[in-house]
Amino acid sequence: MFSTEFSFSELIRYDATVAFFASCVTCLLLVLTQKWHGSFSMDSSSGVQKVHTTPTPRIGGIGIAIGVFAGFAASSHGIAATEKRIILSSILLAGIPAFIFGLLEDLTKKISVKVRLFATMASGVLGWGITGTALTHVDIPGIDFLLGFTIISVIFTAIAVGGVANSINIIDGLNGLTAGTALIILTAFGIIARQIGDIPLAFTCLIIAGAVAGFFFVNWPKGKIFLGDGGAYFLGFTLAWIAVLLPERNNSISPWTSLLICCYPIIEVGFSILRRSLRVGHSPTEPDFFHLHSLANKRWARKIFSNFSKSMQNGLTAPFLWIYAAIPCSLAVLTYQSKILTAASFLFSSLCYLMYYRKLAFFRWLPRK
Repeated sequence: MFSTEFSFSELIRYDATVAFFASCVTCLLLVLTQKWHGSFSMDSSSGVQKVHTTPTPRIGGIGIAIGVFAGFAASSHGIAATEKRIILSSILLAGIPAFIFGLLEDLTKKISVKVRLFATMASGVLGWGITGTALTHVDIPGIDFLLGFTIISVIFTAIAVGGVANSINIIDGLNGLTAGTALIILTAFGIIARQIGDIPLAFTCLIIAGAVAGFFFVNWPKGKIFLGDGGAYFLGFTLAWIAVLLPERNNSISPWTSLLICCYPIIEVGFSILRRSLRVGHSPTEPDFFHLHSLANKRWARKIFSNFSKSMQNGLTAPFLWIYAAIPCSLAVLTYQSKILTAASFLFSSLCYLMYYRKLAFFRWLPRK
């Protein structure tokens, strides 16, 4: 294991900074050249879940992918160079199906949700094929026994990766929401990895955070470019794979820690499926305007920031959700050494989500007298 005596400034000067600028510059170029590619890259402003008012490029995932690749290229020197390059290369290679099929949807609008979900699951299988890593325990008796069989372990990992990737796509509905949430999640993973001495994984989180931050700079608050499905699924796969690596590389860490860190998007997709299933005549996969972020935009941002433009109201909704996303991530950093406390924190965070949702669902704005 590598020594924990290192300077983060070394990484910030090179790997993460390169990732940030590569991602940011790419996104800026995509915005400036939209008149050339807009005929197939634009996201229209019509749709039940759409809150933006003008067509916007939805291929920001290209910027993040290029940023991660640039960070990989710049990581050939310095602390833990070899191992962090191994992790980054596996993410870049295994993430290809998730990214490509998502990007095809951005460009053609013809790739179904099922195909994209299977593509992210394929990325999970490919990740196992490249690294030999899969979830072998979840600290639940009986299930852990079954995960001792390779085929079951790989299938379970693929489903988990696909689920997390899809959950990231689900919350991608407001300027800065997904990127900001991803930065919070990566920070939690990075802090825990650093505290337990997994320096290569900690550096990997920082490099990916640099790429996400580059996109965030262009996306928030006015939404000059969107992640799109390519970006959401690639970023989702990346976060899911780090969630797999953390407990599998470090036996002292429970998979509940990874589940807790990714709590917000996971609960959002689970609750969305349940909510839609209970509505007569609606499919669990049918989009609606009742996500937590949609309600926050309608009930709070539009009221509190009524004097702002709609694009600014859109972006200023995200901080309300970042606050919630930070709760499970903060609890994970505090409780990762105890499986019981981590599991209890997940239940507490789930309860917070339900209370948050109930508050918004029944919110009534009282005008000043």
